[in-house]
Amino acid sequence: MVKLFVPGRLCLFGEHTDWAGHYRTMNADIPPGAAIVTGIEEGIYAEAEKSSIFEMQSTAEEIDGLWKDFACRMDEAELKRVAKSGSFFCYCAGVASYMLEWYKVGGVRIRITRMTLPMKSGLSSSAAICVLVARAFNLLYNLNLNTLGEMNIAYLGELRTSSRCGRLDQACAFGVKPNLMTFDGDEIEVQALNVKKALRWVFADLCAEKDTVRILRDLNKAYPFASNEMERREHEALGILNQQIIDRAIRYMAEGKVQELGQLMTEAENLFDSHVAPMSPEALAAPKLHEVLNDPLIQPLVWGGKGVGSHGDGSVQFLARDEECQLKLLDYLNSKGLKAYQLTINPVHTVRRAIIPVAGFGTRLYPSTRVMKKDFFPIPCADGMVRPVILILLEELVQSGIEEICLVLGSEEERKLYADFFDRPLSDEHLSKLNSECREYENHIMDIGKRLRYVYQHEKRGFGHAVYQAADFARNEPVLLMLGDTLYRSLTNKPCALQLIEEYERYNRLIVGLYPVELADVSHFGIMAGVWEDKDETILNVSTVYEKPKASYAEEFLAVRNQKGKREYCSIFGQYILTPEVFQQLADDIRLADEQGSSREIELTSALEAVRAKIGMMGIRFNGERYDMGNPAALVETVAKFSQPLNN
Repeated sequence: MVKLFVPGRLCLFGEHTDWAGHYRTMNADIPPGAAIVTGIEEGIYAEAEKSSIFEMQSTAEEIDGLWKDFACRMDEAELKRVAKSGSFFCYCAGVASYMLEWYKVGGVRIRITRMTLPMKSGLSSSAAICVLVARAFNLLYNLNLNTLGEMNIAYLGELRTSSRCGRLDQACAFGVKPNLMTFDGDEIEVQALNVKKALRWVFADLCAEKDTVRILRDLNKAYPFASNEMERREHEALGILNQQIIDRAIRYMAEGKVQELGQLMTEAENLFDSHVAPMSPEALAAPKLHEVLNDPLIQPLVWGGKGVGSHGDGSVQFLARDEECQLKLLDYLNSKGLKAYQLTINPVHTVRRAIIPVAGFGTRLYPSTRVMKKDFFPIPCADGMVRPVILILLEELVQSGIEEICLVLGSEEERKLYADFFDRPLSDEHLSKLNSECREYENHIMDIGKRLRYVYQHEKRGFGHAVYQAADFARNEPVLLMLGDTLYRSLTNKPCALQLIEEYERYNRLIVGLYPVELADVSHFGIMAGVWEDKDETILNVSTVYEKPKASYAEEFLAVRNQKGKREYCSIFGQYILTPEVFQQLADDIRLADEQGSSREIELTSALEAVRAKIGMMGIRFNGERYDMGNPAALVETVAKFSQPLNN
């Protein structure tokens, strides 16, 4: 059995541009559509398990009286008949029929346990149920679909009903976070957006009449070619002018310009009213919407507002000035007989701390490690300097904006090695022999030393146990983990660690760097499998993590196919951003081992897999190289390559 949650969606900017952008297949002069869409906190909660038939059940009190349990044979003709019937379950049957036709799956039993999403209010309740059904089949039958694949099946399944939904409706598949969706003919791209300051929305069902079918019919008359000035203005509003608004909205979100973002909402509404609404004057007159938008008691509480979805008198949305204003507005709208909800999109925690475990002895590099820890091995660098491994790693973290760095040592005695290097200045005798550039570099080393903190792994109980020693240092915030026997070099002016941090800020979940390796080498690494989320194949939605698999197992279960159909194997790059859930899982693993009196090692990979199964995990392919120095052969190769300039 799997547990599911799919939220409704709120289109913040760019309504109607999904279907407008589709017309590029007929008229290349139409600009691509673009919309900023977010999932909301209201949605559908369910449990799903395999069944011999297709069943939809509910124990949700919120839809008691509206719901009647439904069952149907997994028969293509019967499912398609239900889909066309217009019944309460037509959307579910449409998706099930598509799954049966194209994936030859068995049945599922879906039980809705809670329903907090209002229906027929412009928040895509029908799309949410379609995504829910697609996701249930995907997870139960291991179809290995990425989020975009689930969204596409939900869309195609809904098209098997009498509905004519837009492509952005299924954005609820991406969860409660803002995304930029681009619609270029049949192509769709989705990009997670950064938010610097909390954005406090209030949206409300206007509890009025909205004729979506008529609105879409009237607006589609202007496409694919505009034949008069009114139609040309609609093209302009849904094309180039919309793109300008989208670009500004993305910038305001990233820069934390909340007031400007709210004012842009009002600007977007005025553009819609002047350039689009005249194409459907009766359906888009929206007297209730404009009454609420212009309410003088609301204005002091908000930075701006606009319509939702296809517009008309469906729903309204506002950006509140602060938390107090958000609550006041929520109460006021409910007191007016509307159904109001709040949505707060919080900024992702900036990653400010990093951990480097260096407690290992370095057995494979014996006997050198009798007198020198492997993270102090000298590495010739491309700029002519010879740096110890640990300094190279620390410099990358500092360049990536990390403020505090925790080294996990094997004992208190080891700390003296680091204190001698990073805390104790050179003697005047030695300093006088350095040129001015090297003297300045001494200050740089001392500055790095001020960022260092130390914890100790007194018992050697595995890599996960070493990482857990820094749990208090992490302070229940995301923290970057970097291996101490691997070097990293970016192929751009952006360090690999910074690339990882920026992607974490987009996805706000456990994230791991990945690196392609040959099948013959998989037994040396943790290997991730999954499906690519983007067409550039840089973002992997991870479906499993396996520590040092045999080649035969990896070939059968862990291959990731690229666009050309070739099998790839994705090893862990050696950089991670761990969320608080990982430390909680490690704590649980350690406690269980202690209770059982087990001497097994506490592995990080198993904790990552447990967290992935609960809340998901992303893998990011870096624009950079990884250099291992944990064994003699790898060390020789690293020294040879790392000293060479990137353009060689």
